[in-house]
Parts: sequence; C-alpha cells; structure tokens
Amino acid sequence: MENVIIIGSGPAGYTAALYAARASLEPLVLEGEPSQDILPGGQLMTTTEVENYPGYPEGVTGPQMMEDFKKQCGRFGTRFEWKTVTKVDFSGSPLKVYVGDELFETKTVIIATGATAKYLGLESEEKYMNLGVSACATCDGALPRFRDKPLVVVGGGDTAMEEALFLTNFASRVHIIHRRDEFRASKIMADRAVAHEKIVPEWDSVVDEVLGDEATGVTGCRIKNVKTGETKELECTGYFAAIGHKPNTDLFGGILDMDETGYLVTKADSTYTKIDGVFAAGDVQDRIYRQAITAAGSGCMAAIDCQRWLEAREG
Repeated sequence: MENVIIIGSGPAGYTAALYAARASLEPLVLEGEPSQDILPGGQLMTTTEVENYPGYPEGVTGPQMMEDFKKQCGRFGTRFEWKTVTKVDFSGSPLKVYVGDELFETKTVIIATGATAKYLGLESEEKYMNLGVSACATCDGALPRFRDKPLVVVGGGDTAMEEALFLTNFASRVHIIHRRDEFRASKIMADRAVAHEKIVPEWDSVVDEVLGDEATGVTGCRIKNVKTGETKELECTGYFAAIGHKPNTDLFGGILDMDETGYLVTKADSTYTKIDGVFAAGDVQDRIYRQAITAAGSGCMAAIDCQRWLEAREG
C-alpha cells in the first residue's frame, strides 16, 4: 500500500514528489514511458531554452531543469517508475491505479499529467520545433532570436490575441494568421490587436508551410488564402501556434469533474478534486497560466493538501 502515487512528472509532479518525500510520505512517481507522446518531464522536455525560471541566472534547457528537479526529489527518497497508467479506480479505498494488468493500491493520488499544446500537424512545425516554432509566447518570446524580428502567430481566439500583444514587446512586427475574416476573440481583445501598430492580421489565410533551414531555424512562413487559393511568403524568425492546449485527462473521463475543454476541476483555493484523496496539480488543471513556475507551485500545494488530508484521517 502506497501513501501517495503521483501520476505524471514535469514541474508539478516532481515538486509534489519533493514536498511529499520531505514529509516522509515515500511517494511513488509513475512518470510515463519515454516512447509515449506524453514525455516524462512534461512539455519542458521539448524546450531548449528556459530563461524565466528563478534560480537559473544564465538560463537552462528544459531537459536539464527536469533532471535537476528529479535529482532533488530523488535525494529525499522519491521512487520513480517509467510506467504509463492505463486505468484508475477511485470508487473506494484504497484507490487503485493500473498499469496494464499491474495494480498499485494507494491512500492518495496526485494527478500531474499536464497538457499538450495543439499544432496544425505540419511536418515543418515538428522539423523546426525549438528552432523558432513554439506554442508559448510567454515562455519563449523574449529569447534573443525573436527580438526586433518579424514573427507569426497562428490562431484567432483570445489566446492568439494575448500571445500577439505580448510579442509586440520584442518583435518588429507580428502577423496573426487566421482562416476567417474576423477573429473569434472577445471584441475588446480583437480590437486591441487590430489597432496595434505592430500587428498585421492575415485574414482568410492558413499556414501552408513553415520555412527555414537547419542552421538558422525558422526564416519564414508560406500562407494560403482560403478564398482565392493564392499563396505568399512572410519573413519571420518565429512561428507561435496559439490554437489551444489539450489537457491530458482522457484517463479520468467519467470519474473526475472537468470543464468544457477537459481541464480537471479542483475546489477553490486548493488542489482537491471531487474525490477524497485525489488531488490535481499543474497544467492538467490550469487553463490560464501554464508556466513551469505555476505548475511547480501547484505541485507544492498538492503535496501539502495530500499530507494534511492523510494526517486528518490517521491522527
């Protein structure tokens, strides 16, 4: 019988493990398998430069940061297994977590499975990932390669407007590529974006190809007008997909409460889900901030909530 099983890793999972381990809960982290789409270590495992996490004054790569996180929580007795959870049963105590036919029983569970950024599915997006292709302007927009250079944002909702407006702090020009002739964003956000002197809407258009080379990364973007079929090339050093994220919550469908887009719902000012002993932390329940530091913070909260829940029941 485990005290706590943490499903997932990344900043939320590893921080939860650190706090749980230091509370002598001997946590078990089921990180997932390296062959799966959801990488152990989370989205940061595909991020080459992290400059906005405190404690790394010279910056750090995402994989190195996650190695540091893992090493730190391992120091206090956290156990790790590269196993992907396939089913859970939270109908009674103990809670049951399955990896295929293998059963783990536990008093509590912390869910830290994260979210996955959506892309258009172009081969060129994958080719230039971290070479100018990103899904997080807040994370990457201030990097040197994007400063005083033209950039592209793909999308038409509030997220795309927010990303584009943020990027104007660094870029010389920001093209917003949208397949319709008006944005889906709220009027105030759309108006703000359209009125900005650095933002150029590319109406009725879709991305046909991300252009670049292996030496320099992204150098441009070819777009296609959906009404005329005409194509044109835009010069840019950065391509930011702002078409949403998919929380990795399929495993918990019909078991835990979710919002309309699939993010786990937690109780106000806590990481408690609707099921006693089950907690959620990081991007799997955060549809707003989605930063490494906020994920780490909620991982800390989940471990403290978990510890207090156990203490209240075990005296």
